[in-house]
Amino acid sequence: MGIPPRTYGALQVRLRESLVTRALVLPIQQFIHIQGISSILLLGAAITALLWANSPWQDSYHRVWEMELTLSRLRLPVHAWINDALMAIFFFLVGMEIKHEIVHGELADMRRAALPIFGALGGMIVPALLYTALNVGHAGQHGWGVPMATDIAFSLGVLGMVKGVPQDLKIFLLTLAIADDIGAIAVIAIFYSDSLHVESLVIGLLLLAVIFLLRKVGISQPVLYFMLGVGFWVAILRSGIHATIAGVVLGFMVPTTATLSLREFQEIGNEIVERFRRALAEGDEKTAKNLLGSIEQLVQGTESPSELLTRKLNDWVSFLVLPLFALANAGVTFSGGAWHELLPSRIAWGILLGLVLGKPLGIIAFASLAVRTGLAQLPNGVTWRQLSAVGILAGIGFTVSIFISSLAFDDASHILQAKTAVLTASLLAGVLGYFAMRDGGG
Repeated sequence: MGIPPRTYGALQVRLRESLVTRALVLPIQQFIHIQGISSILLLGAAITALLWANSPWQDSYHRVWEMELTLSRLRLPVHAWINDALMAIFFFLVGMEIKHEIVHGELADMRRAALPIFGALGGMIVPALLYTALNVGHAGQHGWGVPMATDIAFSLGVLGMVKGVPQDLKIFLLTLAIADDIGAIAVIAIFYSDSLHVESLVIGLLLLAVIFLLRKVGISQPVLYFMLGVGFWVAILRSGIHATIAGVVLGFMVPTTATLSLREFQEIGNEIVERFRRALAEGDEKTAKNLLGSIEQLVQGTESPSELLTRKLNDWVSFLVLPLFALANAGVTFSGGAWHELLPSRIAWGILLGLVLGKPLGIIAFASLAVRTGLAQLPNGVTWRQLSAVGILAGIGFTVSIFISSLAFDDASHILQAKTAVLTASLLAGVLGYFAMRDGGG
């Protein structure tokens, strides 16, 4: 994926003056932006969690995440700080990404977006129905949302391992995963939130209104927005709606359009640079510095707030938040009789069949229906066989499926069954999808 252009440009300037940048910062940036590295780290964190939770030190694993921490009179266990606070940052990025796709990306053109949207719809409905068919009337029936999710990072990471994949196929999977995220967010907000506390919700809405008004009047102090955003998150946490929804809502509040186009920057910038040269030639240092301030403001105006925040936060989320989430949530402990509980488990089989079988069936069935009815068309150079392989890859639920598992169940054995099924299904979907993609002309 490469280092973001603006980050790389800034590093190039710093290379001339900083030994640390040359010897440490640039190599680290080059390494972490290798395609698939973040997925490998996420997988490594999940494997570490499993090994730790089934080692002689398994008690310490559960003790670490159950420790309670207090911050500004808010007292939560460590795993709740990760799932409710740090994951809100992840969903904040997801919210910005979805808005960007709606405004500027694939979701802006309904003719191109129709196929992955229909595919995503099928990829959510069919797994949920399969799960429900196995669990209706039983204790685990509330977990129907678990097999609906697709992990963007892992699915794209596996697809990136196959050489010669058409670009349109990658766009299809990305758009499908984003549409899937919208569905998962709606499911979490509507079905996996607690009973509402109206007073906290009203406070949250008032804070959201303040953020909206500040944006409209052009105030752009990051610290102010950060404080209001944290306040909004706390209000949503206490309202009964899951706190990560606050991240999505705030992500949608961030503008995705730059105030200045590159062409406008060139026209205005040329004039300012010429004035800067004249000021220096005349020895007018004060005017020259004033013009530097103007150039700085112009440069900032060429990058939308969502692009800036994504560039600043993406690495922290990929290399800290998500691995921490995997470490805290993927560690299921298998006692002596655990496997005997898993094999007949309706919850486990519902999730396994939903992700491995339901996902590709739903995606292909709904995509085919959309093409047959003329609502969508197959991308150029993409075959149904390749689309089927992508459908299998979409069965990698991992991050969001594990997340929904922790919301759907209260019983520890049900959570163990769900998380084990998610991990198994994601591994199967990744391996099967890779070979199907490789053999399908990728």
